[in-house]
Amino acid sequence: MANTKKEEVSGFEKYIRWFWILFLAGVFSIVLFFLLASWGAFGELPDHTQLENPKTNLATEIISSDGKTLAKFYFNDNRTPVPFNELPKHLVEALIATEDARYYDHSGIDGRGTLRAILKPGSGGASTISQQLAKQLLHGEGSSNIFTRVIQKAKEWVIAIRLERQYTKEEIIAQYFNIYDFGNNGDGIRSASNIYFNKEPKDLSIKESAMLVGMFKNSSFYNPIPSRNPVGVKNRRNVVLYQMENYGYISKKVKDSLQKTELDLDFSPQTHSTGSATYFREYLRSWMKDWMNDPKNRKPDGSKYNINSDGLKIYTTIDSRMQKYAELAVSRHMPRLQAEFFNQNTPDRNPTAPFRDLNKSEINKLLNSHMKRGERWRILKKAGKSDKEIVASFHKPTKMSVFKWKDGKASQVDTIMKPIDSMRYYKSFLHPGMMSMDPQTGHVKAWVGGMDYRHFKYDMVKQGKRQVGSTFKPFVYATAINQLHMSPCDKLPLAPITIEANKFGNPEPWTPTNDGGDYDGEKTLKDALANSVNTITARLMDKVGPQPVAELAKNLGITSEIPLVPSIALGTPDISVYEMVGAYSAFANQGVYTKPVMITTIVDKNDTVLYQFVPETKDVLSDETAYVTVKLMEGVTQSGSGGRLRGKGRDKWRADYREIITGYPYEFTNPIAGKTGTTQNQSDGWFMGMVPNLVTGVWVGAEDRSVHFSSVRYGQGAAMALPIWGMYMKSCYEDETLNISKGHFKKPSNLSIEVDCSNYQQDDSGSDGLDVPEEDVPDELEM
Repeated sequence: MANTKKEEVSGFEKYIRWFWILFLAGVFSIVLFFLLASWGAFGELPDHTQLENPKTNLATEIISSDGKTLAKFYFNDNRTPVPFNELPKHLVEALIATEDARYYDHSGIDGRGTLRAILKPGSGGASTISQQLAKQLLHGEGSSNIFTRVIQKAKEWVIAIRLERQYTKEEIIAQYFNIYDFGNNGDGIRSASNIYFNKEPKDLSIKESAMLVGMFKNSSFYNPIPSRNPVGVKNRRNVVLYQMENYGYISKKVKDSLQKTELDLDFSPQTHSTGSATYFREYLRSWMKDWMNDPKNRKPDGSKYNINSDGLKIYTTIDSRMQKYAELAVSRHMPRLQAEFFNQNTPDRNPTAPFRDLNKSEINKLLNSHMKRGERWRILKKAGKSDKEIVASFHKPTKMSVFKWKDGKASQVDTIMKPIDSMRYYKSFLHPGMMSMDPQTGHVKAWVGGMDYRHFKYDMVKQGKRQVGSTFKPFVYATAINQLHMSPCDKLPLAPITIEANKFGNPEPWTPTNDGGDYDGEKTLKDALANSVNTITARLMDKVGPQPVAELAKNLGITSEIPLVPSIALGTPDISVYEMVGAYSAFANQGVYTKPVMITTIVDKNDTVLYQFVPETKDVLSDETAYVTVKLMEGVTQSGSGGRLRGKGRDKWRADYREIITGYPYEFTNPIAGKTGTTQNQSDGWFMGMVPNLVTGVWVGAEDRSVHFSSVRYGQGAAMALPIWGMYMKSCYEDETLNISKGHFKKPSNLSIEVDCSNYQQDDSGSDGLDVPEEDVPDELEM
């Protein structure tokens, strides 16, 4: 009996011994497993230096002069990190309540949560915020393979513990928010806040924060875009609100109230082709490419910076408010102008629409030329199609999305159209180019290179160059003032003038004419410029010659070719808006040319300064010559083609014409200097306008010069371009934070030229402030 008891005890002790052996072996195996994981046996783990500098792609941020983010450059990751102190308290609370309620009580691994998950599957995940960050740093989504997932989990535990040792709790939360992909290019909390709610993270409300935290569960499934899963997103948001109430972060009353609300998205997708200042951004991308290719601008290790992933910050001179007003002015005026253009180019009114001055053969030649230079031709050619097959494809109806002005907005509509017809359709559009600049600093404040970058990628501010018409005349007048000390009050005859062949290298005699055929009497220089009198401009050119005029233009920053012939006086050269604004700015800046500036500073992700601009200025004219030229141009807005900027309207104006003069009446009362410009066949309309601290140039025209209005009534610069300037300036003046000047241009202390013509006998044919000069309006519209 005793032996039997001893045997039973011995057998029990054996089970106990084996239990402890197996238990200790299990513990040892688990410890060894995690040690092996930490030693990198299952794959390399990031060391402490890599954890300090996680390998995440950071977008380059484009920042306006008023501190707003205009856009970002990125390839796959639209990520811009924000520090913890810029995250609202309720956003952090929503994360903790939903993902890791004991976050501040553990060191990376939640033992209680892990044990609960093992003993009661389905009771909730055991991953802490630190583990979830570790997962994002290591591999993103987990593997579906059980063995691979176990190894991944071990790595996550190791990294989570290392993260807790290396970072504060607040830094870990900030990293997690910054690294997560919220979908729709919303990489990180800042991008997500901007995209889904058009806000910075610090401005998020409780319910907005709850929605974004809810997306951590699965940003693909809980995507708030209406076509995805709006009901599921709302339900998930409400779960987060419930958790916040459950852990005491909000009251039941607040929870109940917020759960009844809608998502209230302000979806603002961020792409390279949409948003603000798209044309400027593309110019900036090209500028940055040149900057990064310069060997002087390299990283400490000698490698090139990457604009899409190195997290640079580019501080620009663009003012987000002024950019908005400029784009708004364009979007208000262009649809109305375009509607009138379409109205004048119906098949019964223009059989060759939208082209004029071309026969059928010339139009076919033009379209064929553009066809072979287009993207469709290139793609089909690369696919191995013959020229004959490609041409045939242009005459087959095809599904496509095309640009259209819809309810005053640039829109994209789906349609079925022959590609050849779509080419003709796109040729029908009038395009704007606009730039605004502070003449003292050279800072470019607004840049609108076109209507819609998705469909029209050619930038009409710096890339495009067109005939400038009468906007070139101030360079002739300034040269005459500089050389001959002429006054705006000096009079010259209207009579015809011929500059003989071979004079100034002129190949043949040149005899300009005045629109309206007015050659009797004489006018002051001020009235002559205001009314764009060609013969008086020609007389000035005859006195000074084209060489000094061209040299002045070059000194004013115009790099485009200017032929040394007298006809340049009437604006035959092709010049960009960018060049013209820079040149005019010298007149407003007492004769000092300041090169336009777009970028002030570039810093890296650690805010180390990589580039800082150095102003480029030079004295071109005396302050007296510049001031007198400005006083001449003030006459344009007082009694010439810019007079409508001051008028309050007249019943005698035809209703259809008044309709396209968007924003009229403008009713400006402050000093404004400017000049309209209209080319001979109305293919280009210009307006250059200046106040003491802002110079703005606007051009409007079609891609092909054979596409234009049939008459000068609508094709003049005062109708095509000036309304954009007028609406833009009205908005700028209404925003008092911009401090746009309403004062007088600075008068030189040593002014020796008479600019007050009140004591001179005035010409009786002057305008009343709304009539437009002969150059710009036909007889039938004069009143």
